[in-house]
Amino acid sequence: MRLPRIPRPSRMPLPAWTATLTWKSAVFITVMCCALASLLGVLVHVSVTRQTVGEARDKALDRLTDVTRMYEAGEQLPPGSGIDPPELPGSLRALALSGRRGTLVDDDHGRPTMWAAGPADGRALAAEIDYTQSARTINGLDKAILGSSILAIGATLLVGVFAVTRITRRLHLTATVARRIDAGDLDARVNDPRTRDPSRPQDEVATVAGALDTMASTLQGKLLSEQRFTADVAHELRTPLTGLHAAAELLPEGRPAELVRDRVRAMRSLTEDLLEISRLDAGGERVDLDLEQLAPVVERVVRASVASGSAETTLTVVRDTCVETDKRRLERVVGNLLANAHKHGAAPVELTVHGPVITVRDHGGGYPAYLLDHGPQRFRTDAGTKGHGLGLTIAAGQAAVIGAKLSFGNAPDGGAVARLELPEVVGLERPDDEAAERPE
Repeated sequence: MRLPRIPRPSRMPLPAWTATLTWKSAVFITVMCCALASLLGVLVHVSVTRQTVGEARDKALDRLTDVTRMYEAGEQLPPGSGIDPPELPGSLRALALSGRRGTLVDDDHGRPTMWAAGPADGRALAAEIDYTQSARTINGLDKAILGSSILAIGATLLVGVFAVTRITRRLHLTATVARRIDAGDLDARVNDPRTRDPSRPQDEVATVAGALDTMASTLQGKLLSEQRFTADVAHELRTPLTGLHAAAELLPEGRPAELVRDRVRAMRSLTEDLLEISRLDAGGERVDLDLEQLAPVVERVVRASVASGSAETTLTVVRDTCVETDKRRLERVVGNLLANAHKHGAAPVELTVHGPVITVRDHGGGYPAYLLDHGPQRFRTDAGTKGHGLGLTIAAGQAAVIGAKLSFGNAPDGGAVARLELPEVVGLERPDDEAAERPE
């Protein structure tokens, strides 16, 4: 018979602040200070106690020698000494009866006492001295060690935390600059003062900050060079393409003329896409925001997609709403998502409006792994597919301009899913009682 398995209780997660370098450094400094203080305290305690007990023991044995001489001379024994006194500890009495001398610290009616005993005619001759001052000395030493250790640990902890905080503050600044660079702010720099003077010694944090600044400057130069090249090429191509388009229109009708006009249209579309990307990269786009009902805007995009020859798109409006956006740019984003779904996906293509969220899904092979990990990349597509990778790049850029969030994923049962979330204007939404499904 198998006993039921008892689930193990889950461990409570530690607070986030326990993962910080300041916290870990403080714990490390505290543990090391406590260990060092304990070690030094034990050494001092043992050394002083051994010296104090040794002095008291020598004093007690000297007194026992005097008492023994007086006993052998038949003189009267002084107070605090005697033959077999009842207060004598049993272990020390047994030692004396065995013929040996020894000492022992004991408590005599609440008073620390150092006993010394030796043999005398088959009995135990004992002498005692007051051990109170020695005990007070040891207790006072222990308290002084404890107090000084606490004070030293506190002072070391404060100094250590202050020093570590200065380092972590510089690390946080470097991390913040790195995040700004990742978000697209290529002008962000750490500008650590230790990196400005080459003759000044640099620590590891300054080295990392300097490497980050150098990387950002190099990356910015390369990106600006690429942007200028893209813009220059696109501008230079517009003039000959305009002439080529006019010349293609003069060709006599026929299959060769159709092929030429188709290639010219493709080149013009590519040139316009490059110009749009160069404007997005420059970051100088101006947004014309206005309040728009989302469903009618999406319906116009679907109708335009069908008119351009794309396959049927199923539009479902779960809930319409009012958004503040640039209608032209929004139509550009949704149109590019639909065009990509029709071009690289498989039917049916479904477009859903649910409040401020627009979802475009196809039933093809889904987005490639590099796109899910790093987002759209220009001139990069899967092997065997046509296109330049500019449509989704433009969609992502225009979505960022209008303040929308565009994300890409794959459905569990297959197909690519693009999700566009717009800022909703609260209080102006127009709810639908029933979901409206409109095949176009």
